Amino acid sequence: MNEQDISQILKAYKNGSLELEECKSSITELISQAVQKEERSRNLQDAVLDLDRAKRQGFPEVVYCEGKTDEQCITILKELNLHYGTYMGTRARQSIYDALKTVIPEIEYDETSRIIYRHSDKVIHNEGRTIAVVTAGTSDIPIAEEAAVTAELMGNEVTRIYDVGVAGIHRLFHRLDDITSANVVIVVAGMEGALASVIGGLVTKPIIAVPTSVGYGANFKGLAALLSMLNSCAAGVGVVNIDNGFGAGRLAHMINSQR
Repeated sequence: MNEQDISQILKAYKNGSLELEECKSSITELISQAVQKEERSRNLQDAVLDLDRAKRQGFPEVVYCEGKTDEQCITILKELNLHYGTYMGTRARQSIYDALKTVIPEIEYDETSRIIYRHSDKVIHNEGRTIAVVTAGTSDIPIAEEAAVTAELMGNEVTRIYDVGVAGIHRLFHRLDDITSANVVIVVAGMEGALASVIGGLVTKPIIAVPTSVGYGANFKGLAALLSMLNSCAAGVGVVNIDNGFGAGRLAHMINSQR
């Protein structure tokens, strides 16, 4: 749709060759054609940004920054900022934030989760449906925060329950009310990953287990925890990839959004 098309329609209406209803119908048709041709992707130098993802999935494309150069991340995030008020990049470096802060004052960086984000829409979309993020140990917190911040940016209330692993299981029981009242529970654990099975046997809500690479040699950088969680005897436990806090936060949001 352009000014020339609209001008022709209005001139036709003015000189009487188009009735009012015909004029309205023609303009409506132009608008419809413009919407159908709306840009669904943007070709950048090293990436093709999916501008249609927010419509398809309810949240813009998330930038995985690890493995990309600072310049590539900055280019993609600047383009996202032109289209959205809330967006995020995971596994981001401080240097990316420092460069973007000068051109996007609203952008923020969470050092623990390594998430860079802008969050203009702070409305809770799933009010009353809390997501509990639980860790076995303090060392699991960076992955847990990736899950928690992801879920919050997508419009969820999050309760953090950290360092309640099986080596001191009484700590878990002190927070059991907070866990059982949640709509979805994300359990983040390294070492042998037993916490997911324990919580899975105590609650009626979906459990998303996140194995972490935290542990000594026989943990095999998270493989031991992953296999333990996959072989859980507790029903209703789903497992994401090793250290995939983002995947857990996104899945918890999707479960939370079901009506």
